[in-house]
This record gives sequence, C-alpha cells and structure tokens, in this order.
Amino acid sequence: MPYDAVKLKDWQIAELAEQNMPSIDEWRERLGLTKDEIIPYGRICKLDFMKIIDRLKDKPDGKYIEVTAITPTPLGEGKSTTSLGLIEGLGKLGKNVGGALRQPSGGPTMNIKGTAAGGGNALLIPMTEFSMGLTGDINDIMNAHNLAMVALTARMQHERNYTDEQLMRLTRMPRLDIDPTRVEFGWVIDFCAQSLRNIVIGLGGRMDGYCMQSKFGIAVSSELMAILSIVTDLKDLRKRLDEITLAFSKTGKAITTGDLEVGGAMTAWMRNTINPTLCCSVEYQPVMIHAGPFANIAVGQSSIIADRIGLKMFDYHVTESGFGADIGFEKFWNVKCRYSGLKPHVSVLVATIRALKMHGGGPKVVAGLPLPEEYQKENVALVEKGCANLIHHINTIKKSGMKPVVCINAFHTDTKDEIMAVRRAAEAAGARCAVSEHWARGGEGAIELAEAVVEACEEKSEFKFLYPLEMKLRDRVALIAKEVYGADGVAWTPEAEAKAKMLESDPKYDEYATMMVKTHLSLSHDPALKGVPKGWVLPIRDVLIYSGAKFLCPCAGTISLMPGTSSDPAFRRVDVDVNTGKVMGLF
Repeated sequence: MPYDAVKLKDWQIAELAEQNMPSIDEWRERLGLTKDEIIPYGRICKLDFMKIIDRLKDKPDGKYIEVTAITPTPLGEGKSTTSLGLIEGLGKLGKNVGGALRQPSGGPTMNIKGTAAGGGNALLIPMTEFSMGLTGDINDIMNAHNLAMVALTARMQHERNYTDEQLMRLTRMPRLDIDPTRVEFGWVIDFCAQSLRNIVIGLGGRMDGYCMQSKFGIAVSSELMAILSIVTDLKDLRKRLDEITLAFSKTGKAITTGDLEVGGAMTAWMRNTINPTLCCSVEYQPVMIHAGPFANIAVGQSSIIADRIGLKMFDYHVTESGFGADIGFEKFWNVKCRYSGLKPHVSVLVATIRALKMHGGGPKVVAGLPLPEEYQKENVALVEKGCANLIHHINTIKKSGMKPVVCINAFHTDTKDEIMAVRRAAEAAGARCAVSEHWARGGEGAIELAEAVVEACEEKSEFKFLYPLEMKLRDRVALIAKEVYGADGVAWTPEAEAKAKMLESDPKYDEYATMMVKTHLSLSHDPALKGVPKGWVLPIRDVLIYSGAKFLCPCAGTISLMPGTSSDPAFRRVDVDVNTGKVMGLF
C-alpha cells in the first residue's frame, strides 16, 4: 500500500520505507552480483562497474528510456519524481527494471529546491545518505578540483619569488610564465554562496600566495563532474584529468593540469568516484546514483558508466536529463548518446498542468512563494494556449527519430477537462500520452505511464543525430538555435565570433562536443519569455573551452556557476533527532 503522501513529509515516508530496505546481501542475490562486484559503504554500496561490465559484456542490452520535460516553472516539472514513479510502475508490471539518477548538490538541498530524491510515493531511499554526501563522490571531486588550484596558485607564487635557475633547481620544472589575468579555473564548494562568486586571494606577504582576483563555483559545476559523467573507465579519467586548461601563459599557451603534474594526484582523489552507488525507490526497485545535476554548462545527466551497467542488468533502464528538452534532451541526444554509442528506445516528456498554464499566459511563478490562485482553479483555455510549448518539445524529440511519451505529472488540482486538453494536443502532435499519479499512489499510480512506455519501446525507430561531427561550431550552434530553440538566427559578439573562428581553424577541436549554455526557464535566452517565443535571435557572448571533458560551450547570456542562497533556505528546517541521530526536515 502507498504511504499517505498528503499527511506525511518526504523524510517521514523515507524513514518508514527504509525499515524494510534490502540489505547489501539481499541486493547481491537479487541482482545476481558476485561478492567482489559490491563495495559496501554502511547500509548502501557502490558497484564495481568494470567487473560487472566484463562479466556481462556478451549479454544483450535492455530497453533504454530517457526522461525529460517541457520548459519548467522555477519549481520544476518533477522529472526525478516521474523517473522513480515510472521505475515503480514498470515494477508493478513485473518488469526487470532499474534506473540511474544524478546525485543532488548540497547547494540546492540546503536552499530553495531541496533534495532531488523525488517525492511522495515516488521517492529514493535512503534519503539522508542520498541528500547529504552519499559515498563521497562530490567531496572527492571538490578535493581534486581544488588541488588543481593549489598547484596553479603555488606555482604562480614560486615563479614570482624565484629566478629561472632557482626554479629548475627547486622544482625541476621550467618557468610556465602564467598570466594572472588569464586564469580560467577557480575554486569550488558545494553550497550556494553568492559572496564567493568574486574574491581576492593571496593577501599578505610574499609567502602568503599570489595576490589576484579569483572565484568560486558550486562543486557540481566543476569540469571534473562533467568529465565523470562521460568517461568510460579509470584510464579514460586519468587521461582527461591531465588535459584540463587552468590558465594561459603570457604568450597565450594553455597551461594544463598535465603541465603542473597534478593530474595523477587528482585521479587518486577521484579513483572511487567512477563506481555508481546503489540506492532504491520506496518500492525497492534498484536505482544507481552517479554524476551530478549541473545541466547549464555540463551534460546534466547521470553517467554513461551507470547507463552501461543498467542496460546489462535490467530489461528496462530509466535515466533522466537535466532541465527541459531544449537543454537536457538535446545534450542527451547529440552529446551523451554520441559519446556512449547507446541508442535510446523512447523519451518520456514530463509536463504539469501548472506549467502549461504559465506558458499560456498565467501569472509569474516564484520559487519559495505560494502559487498564485490562478494555478489552483480550472482554466482549460490557459492550458490549451500553453500546449504550444509542449508541442514544440514533442517536435524536438521527434527529430531524433523517436516518438515521445508525454507524461502528465498529476496534481490534485488538475481537472479532467484540463487533462483531456493536454491529451488531445499531445496525440495530435504524434505522441502517446499518459496520466501518472505516482506522487500520491506510487507504482500503482504510474501503471498507465508504464504501459505506454513498454508499448513505445516496441515501436521501431531510426535514432539519428541532429548534426554530423564534421559540422563546424558556428553551423552547429545555428542549427540547434533554429531546430531546438525556435530562434530566427544567431548573433555573435565580435569577441565570441573571433574565438569561434580560431577554434574552427584548429583540427584538434573538431572532436569536441558542442555544449550549449543558456537559461532553462525559456526556449530562448531570456527567462521571462514563456511559451514558444517568436521573432528572436540567440545571442552568443563567449565560448568556454573544457579541454579535459572536450566540450566547447557557447554561452547565450550570462550564466552564473555559483547560485545564491535565498532569504528562506531549506537548511532552516533541517535538524537531527538527538535521541536517534536521524535527520529530519529534508524535502
């Protein structure tokens, strides 16, 4: 029986469900794993992916299911909740099912958004471990990232303090001549800390470091997290951690982690991060957690490693893409699938009635404030108008060769006529449509969705990429802007265009992925433009180079890598029961 999601808070549901959570030995028996394929961490465990993949290499892959969404409200569309509900629904159908989700960042968990554990009866457990560090992957990434900055700033100090002869004698390294005005890297911390966006370091005497302007980003925005999401094994990780550009010399030469001989130590910090962590839904279906949530400048997906394991262990494997389909699905489609060589069977497009009303012209939705009254009452006309955004995303997914399944993530305020309006629009656009009540009813509430997904998985499709690798950067950006965002064109600043031309002229960048950077709150670059904006041009102000991940990141507008903490953050409601030691208040 599902838990009472109206009366119980998420952490209370998790606490009840965790009383019967399978033990590590039970998971090993249930999943058919050998003893050396499981690495225990308290009441959870990591999976040794190399051993599992090697043993199952000849086993056919299962069905590959991706979950994305329409352009969300600031409250989100419930992709993680829907992913867990779908996994539970497939479990109710008797399917061998599992999934892979991203690890939440401590920043949103302690801020407005809360944890990414889903909600209600579509929840991931153990919730406390999942929400607060898990098995230490983000901490390891922070240490490895900040070690690179330690190496860079220490080197800058030594080069200032010593002659060339002294440098060679003391460090056995030639002068790198680092330009302090062209340091690309910064520091990371896993909180939303706006006061650290722009800082000055090295104050004091000559032995107190190099005085210069610096910055912090949130840990999950680190290039190292992006690298973790796409690597194939430890050897691949080691190679990429030597190729990260930290700064440039005064002559314009890239200064890499390899130049500073720090890549090996960074790999040592991250050696355990390549193995996914095994958690589960409150209905005890297995769910792997691997890689992080930041989808603006990185892939915003769970890892290729987790998907490879899941497709071998499960007949149906569910994964999730960050933000709406214009960002998350586009990167899944043209970057992640290209890197992995894996072909998905179906994409689930999550939509809520409240978001469709917003896109139809409803009042502004602000995270942390109550929803305006208009979202609590029936308004079919507003829903119908907002369906233009839904149809746009359906058409984007169809360009990949797949026919999407639209999931109406149901709320108790939705009416039959509003739901019927969405179903008519989705089916007219060539998509299947299902209503899912997974939050309230768990797997039982997601059976209609699960049946639609199983049916879609059996449908033949010809998966294809939007562009070939041979296409140049500016042409790729123009195609994505037109075909995915609906822009009339692209406007490059002179500096960005000059940089793009330089990158296009160097063959080594031909293999780099195009990782678009823009707001998730609109199809356009302007978060205030809802629905399907018309008559606009996408501005590109810069192209960031992630040489370890091998990403070129065209930036549309200003994207901060360090979010800010709100005036009413979630940490005010988190506490510990001093009698039991259990964490309370997570949501």
